[in-house]
Amino acid sequence: MKKAAVVGGSGYTGGELARLLCRHPNVELTAMTSRQLAGTKVSKAHPFLKGFVDISFEEKLSRSDYDVVFTATPHGASMDIVPELISSGAKVIDLSGDYRLKDVDVYKKWYGLDHRDVGNLGKAVYGIPELFSEEIKKADFISNPGCYPTCSILALAPLFSKGLIEERVIIDAKSSTSGAGAEPTKATHHPTCGSSITPYKIGSHRHSPEIQMALEKVAGHDVEVIFSPHLLPVVRGMLCTCYARLGEDMDKEALQNVYNSFYFGKRFIRMTSIPSMASVVGSNFCEIGVEKAGSRNVVVMSAIDNLVKGASGQAIQNCNLMFGFEESAGLDFPGLGV
Repeated sequence: MKKAAVVGGSGYTGGELARLLCRHPNVELTAMTSRQLAGTKVSKAHPFLKGFVDISFEEKLSRSDYDVVFTATPHGASMDIVPELISSGAKVIDLSGDYRLKDVDVYKKWYGLDHRDVGNLGKAVYGIPELFSEEIKKADFISNPGCYPTCSILALAPLFSKGLIEERVIIDAKSSTSGAGAEPTKATHHPTCGSSITPYKIGSHRHSPEIQMALEKVAGHDVEVIFSPHLLPVVRGMLCTCYARLGEDMDKEALQNVYNSFYFGKRFIRMTSIPSMASVVGSNFCEIGVEKAGSRNVVVMSAIDNLVKGASGQAIQNCNLMFGFEESAGLDFPGLGV
């Protein structure tokens, strides 16, 4: 069994990591940290873990012999923690945004911070297993993608990989309130958002350059991303509807064949006519559907659980690849359905 630790375990992402790791056949969760909750039972902060996780939060990791450490800390905090973890010899999977963007100027523009660990920035492998598995298998340090990028990139990657669409894409994305984190905010207060769908950060969301970066890597050329996120009055789940224009006209069957071939054998990609958030919530699956709209317009829809495939589940999927475990270990269960 590999020993795992979670740094920053009090939030939704940390709780999901614990929920998934506590039943993993090859990994033992041995430590979780939280400065505010140090000394408190993990199951007190996350009552759903009672009887499954019997450890207490530590202020900081007290040992240095962990095989893998997941950092579920806010952006800006991870880059002060990761260097020491890497030096300890542990494999590191960072769930913040600190190591996703490889250009320090781009990072500063979108996150408003100077990067303080440039040396490790280039070492971090961007961890979408369905696209970059060979790099992930060789990596000691993974930058786990954001939820919106995961949902959007998986929807569009086959088209860009095959050079089938023009360089501009429009992504209409809708996410649940849990994506804003565990701390209450005015925007996620139920009377504010409970009966409305609210656009926010149009043209300024920091996931925009991340989506662009990954699609350009897949495409091999510049890509223009128009990204419009919206807040949904639901707790979990995410749906992205992506619009693009084909270079040459293709019928729907040909487009579906492109996707079926590209994702053949990928356990957590499920092709369907209309993706359903209810079908994927609680699971590590991504549902994708593709449609034609006019002679050369293609509409691709995708749905994930923002806390699982969009965060903690994908992190564990990356962990499995890094250690040579079955990719679906600890993750092979269906969504809730309702």
